[in-house]
Amino acid sequence: MNTNWEILVVDDEEIMRESMAAWLREDGYAVEAVASGREAIAAAKVKDYAIYFIDLKMPSGIDGIETMMEVHKIHPEACVIIITAYATVDTAISAMKEGAQEYIVKPCNPQEISMLVARIIKVKNLQRENLILRQKLAKQYNVQDILSKNPKMHQIFQLIKEISGLRSTVLLQGESGTGKELVARAIHFSGDRAGKPFIGVSCAALAETLLESELFGHEKGSFTGATSQKKGKFEMANGGTIFLDEIGDISPKLQMDLLRVLQEKKFYRVGGSEETEVDVRVIAATHRDLQTAVQEGEFRDDLYYRLNVITIQIPPLRERREDIPLLVRHFICDLSHELGRPVTDISEDALRLLIDRDWPGNVRELENAVERGIITCRGTSLTADDFQFLNTSGNGKKEWRPPCNLPLDEVERQVIIATLERTKGNVKEAAGILGIDRSTLYDRIRKYGLPR
Repeated sequence: MNTNWEILVVDDEEIMRESMAAWLREDGYAVEAVASGREAIAAAKVKDYAIYFIDLKMPSGIDGIETMMEVHKIHPEACVIIITAYATVDTAISAMKEGAQEYIVKPCNPQEISMLVARIIKVKNLQRENLILRQKLAKQYNVQDILSKNPKMHQIFQLIKEISGLRSTVLLQGESGTGKELVARAIHFSGDRAGKPFIGVSCAALAETLLESELFGHEKGSFTGATSQKKGKFEMANGGTIFLDEIGDISPKLQMDLLRVLQEKKFYRVGGSEETEVDVRVIAATHRDLQTAVQEGEFRDDLYYRLNVITIQIPPLRERREDIPLLVRHFICDLSHELGRPVTDISEDALRLLIDRDWPGNVRELENAVERGIITCRGTSLTADDFQFLNTSGNGKKEWRPPCNLPLDEVERQVIIATLERTKGNVKEAAGILGIDRSTLYDRIRKYGLPR
C-alpha cells in the first residue's frame, strides 16, 4: 500500500465522517476529515489530496457540488467522489456533469469503498510511474540534464554537442561510477543516430569465449550449447551505437578482432564463414590508463590509436564537490518516489557530511548512500544520523589537521601548491576553491615563486 497518497473526507455528520475516515485508515491510507465545504477548500489550498470524499448535502455554508467546483479551481485534476443519502437520477447527472469521478449512496459499504479507493490509487500510481519514467528518459538522453555545475563537466557537455553527429570513435576515461555510460548515451541520443539502437556491453563481465559470442554472435553448432544462430551485439547495434564498457580488460585475441571491425566494419560470427558488414559507432570506456597499458604491452597500440580518436576524461566526484548537492536532491526526488518513502529534503549537516566525503565509488556510491539513507529515514528530511553507516565504511575522507610546526606563510604556500596540483594549474578554478580573487592568487604565486 502506498501511504504517500492522502485522502480528505468532507461530511457535516460526525459519525459518518469519522466512520469513513476510520475505514480508510484501516486500509493504510493517511486520512484527514473536515465538517464543511469551506474547511475542505481551505485544506485543498494547503495540499492536493489523492481523493476527496464530499457529502452532497451540507446544511451550513456551501454544498457538495459547490465544494467540488472550488476544489477543481485549485486542483483541476482532483479526484472527487460525491456521497449522498438522497439519490436521484438528476443529482447523479449533475454531480458527474460538474466533474465528480464517482457517485455513491449512503449508507456506504466499507468493502465497496475499499475497492473503489484501491482502483483509483492503482491508476494514480501508474500515472505517477509513467510521469517519472518520462522524466527519467528525458534526463537520460538530454546532455543538459546531466547534472553538474563544474566547469570541466560543462566543457564535456559542449564537446558532446560537437561530436554527437559524427561517426568517430570515442574513448571515455574515468574512475568507476563517474557516469561514463550516461555520457555515452548522451552522445548517442543527441545525434542523428538517436532513433537507432544503443547497445551496451560490459567487457569485464564475461570470459573471452562468451564475450566473443556476445559481441559477434555465433552460428548453430559452433560450440556446445549453440543450438541456433545468434546475432551479436554489433549486429544488434547496426545503424546505431555500441558502448563497450571496460574495454581495457579484453583479451589480446579480442583486441585483434575488435581492431578488424573498427578498420573494415566487417566481422565473422563465431563458427561462421561469411562476413557480416555493419554501420556502428563505437564508444568505449575504461577506468584504466590505456596509454600505460600500451607501454606495458597489455594493450595493442594500433587498437588504442583507433579508439583514441576523441577522448573524454570524466573527472571523479571529489574533484567536483559542487555537484554533490545537485545530485543528492535529484536522487532524493527520484528514489523517494521509487521506494514509496515520504523523504523530500536533506538537512544542512547531512549535506555537509556528504560534501566532505571523497566518494571513491563516485556518483554511483553517492546514489547508493542516498538510497540507504532514504530507506532508514524516519522523517521527511535526511539527517546526518541517516548516514552514520558511512563512518564505518572505511573509505571516507580522513579528517584534515593543520600543521602545527610551520610558519603561516609556509602553510599558505603548501595549500596553494596542493590546490594548483588538484586543478592541474587552472588558476581560475583554484582561486574559486580557495575563495579568493584570481589577482590575489597570482600575487601569492609570484610571492612564493611558484611555477606556472
